[in-house]
Amino acid sequence: MPTPEAGAHIDPGATIEPGAVVHEGAHVGAGAWVGSYAVIHGGARVGDGARIGSHAVIHGGARVGDGARIGSHAVLHADTDLGPDCLVEDAAVLGKRPRLRAGSSAAGDPPGALVIGRGATICCGAVLYAGAQVGAGAIIGDQSQVRERATIGERTVLGRGSAVEYGAQVGARVSIQTNVYVTALSIVEDDVFLGPGVVMTNDDTMGRHDRGEPLRGPVLRRACRIGGGAVLVPGVEVGEEAFVAAGAVVTADVAARTVVMGVPARVVRDVPERDLIERWR
Repeated sequence: MPTPEAGAHIDPGATIEPGAVVHEGAHVGAGAWVGSYAVIHGGARVGDGARIGSHAVIHGGARVGDGARIGSHAVLHADTDLGPDCLVEDAAVLGKRPRLRAGSSAAGDPPGALVIGRGATICCGAVLYAGAQVGAGAIIGDQSQVRERATIGERTVLGRGSAVEYGAQVGARVSIQTNVYVTALSIVEDDVFLGPGVVMTNDDTMGRHDRGEPLRGPVLRRACRIGGGAVLVPGVEVGEEAFVAAGAVVTADVAARTVVMGVPARVVRDVPERDLIERWR
């Protein structure tokens, strides 16, 4: 039988399936559905019409927006703020706290809440850390990772198995394909394209720098395109509407609206007017 504890707030029309547990101090909204053996901890809030899959766990302090859907075995840790109409698929983990080695460059103030905007989709097995922000309508692909203090803009797509490291800033409508690595402290502006297997780096010394020396992620300006398997070294800037060919190694800044290719990447021509993003919206 379902077991809402005394002191749990269950609004009219909510359904608690057999084996589910709703702890004292939890709130389940009107018309919500909580699947078998799901656990809603005290202090968690599930919005009106939300659906919580079987064996999912919603920890105290997590907030599930109206109409959101949570898959089986998903976990929402404390201070996760999931917006209305979001979809969280099976076995995703939201609000994970970072575990850092002593002296890690990722250390800093404790991360705040994980905030996910309206209508975002978090696919199977994805892991989103506390302190990250995901914009409305974004899609975070299967088995991908978004670290603490990273931001993902509205309607951006993060492909399967890709990683956005701590403090990286990814803009709106960015297309990040499969197995891309966006290193810590990178800046990726709106409408950028990153092909499969792109690698971005932020440390010329590979860990042998003085403590406190800042890392420098690449900067990718609006609507630039990076081909599959390209490598970007620390601190390089790729200009607006520039094109980096597949497999290139970018060791120097790339000017706006230029095409580069090769190892190291060299300018071969300009980007033609017909290829500018305004013609392809």
